[in-house]
Amino acid sequence: MSTHELTADEARRIQLHAQGLLGRVAPASVSGLRGDPDARRALGALRHLGAVQLDTISVLARSHELVSYARLGPVGRTSVERAYWGGSVAFEYWSHAACILPIEDWPLYAFRRRNYRRRGKHWHRTPEDAVAGVLARLRAEGPLTVTGLGGAKKGGEWFDRTDQKIAAEFLLATGEVVCTRREGWRRVYDLPERAIPDELRQWDPDDTECVTTLIRRAARALGVATRADLADYVRVRGEDVDTAVEAAGLIPVTVAGWAGGNGAQSAAWAHPEALAAAPPRGRHRTTLLSPFDSLVWDRKRTQRVFGFDHRLEAYVPRDKRVHGYFTMPLLAGGRLIGRADPAREGATLVVRKASLEPEAVSTPARAERTAAHLADALREAASWVGCDAVRVERLDPPELAALLSTALKETGLG
Repeated sequence: MSTHELTADEARRIQLHAQGLLGRVAPASVSGLRGDPDARRALGALRHLGAVQLDTISVLARSHELVSYARLGPVGRTSVERAYWGGSVAFEYWSHAACILPIEDWPLYAFRRRNYRRRGKHWHRTPEDAVAGVLARLRAEGPLTVTGLGGAKKGGEWFDRTDQKIAAEFLLATGEVVCTRREGWRRVYDLPERAIPDELRQWDPDDTECVTTLIRRAARALGVATRADLADYVRVRGEDVDTAVEAAGLIPVTVAGWAGGNGAQSAAWAHPEALAAAPPRGRHRTTLLSPFDSLVWDRKRTQRVFGFDHRLEAYVPRDKRVHGYFTMPLLAGGRLIGRADPAREGATLVVRKASLEPEAVSTPARAERTAAHLADALREAASWVGCDAVRVERLDPPELAALLSTALKETGLG
């Protein structure tokens, strides 16, 4: 098979389009969501991406809400929740990390469920009597949270390690229980025969079919990707990618500037739909991204594609943070041009620190345009979360403060 050649700029645009940040994302056609167009759009974005990562941190909103917002604009937050946990349209499982996944992908994770059964544990040793007890309670009483199972402790639920919690998480990993909805931030555990459509439970693909299909889905969500990119997106081994790319129908490509080890050209593949639609067209989003957004969750890929050093500093000691606790990359014009670390004080969106990339402010015209982009992104984010004012406490470079102040005043939120 001949190798298709792409420029770095073409690869960047293809990836933005594949990630739903260049052009329009089609809403999902689901009968149960017909009365809620925002929920249909949010579910469409989930299907487009294949996975939306979950995280306990909530600043402007929880990360999964921010992913929909980045692609759709100020979509209703209750509609996003309904799209993810409003019934048998999505489920939670381990993909790139703990993720919301489209319900139709349930069979594709059979290979991972089988692996957990062989291991006999998830994170911790699983008490057999607790496993039996959890299953018995769910059969007798219906869907339950960990609190209902009698296994909650004071503190963040993801880090509770009671026997009931360990057993429920092991059963979730093996597929003997499922989670298709939440109450608050608590998983509601249920039996698959009640929560997963029969036709999906009856399809039991072997490991090869699972991995091949997931690699194809990852390639569709990325557009163009290296071996490491594909493996990271759904967390499989690099050798799994090697054996799957041909069967997945991916097209080998070279991307100018994508260097591999020892300066060699990095091997890459493209989804055929991505090349068929190249060059992608549509409107670029100007938005703040969750640090867990799939566009940037792979730090090496973000550096290679966008020349942007993205890191999450929430778990870094305060005195060692460079950009802030929940630093959100700023996307504008198809490029990552800066960062903002937001917080809320009543009805004010506070930016503890905003920093802009040197290239984005390298000329007076670029600086003015970049300040306008940041102001627009802050205005939309503030409005979405119900704030009517914006305050930026620190700006890097500080000499852009006047430009940003003027731009914010023009949005009506300065």
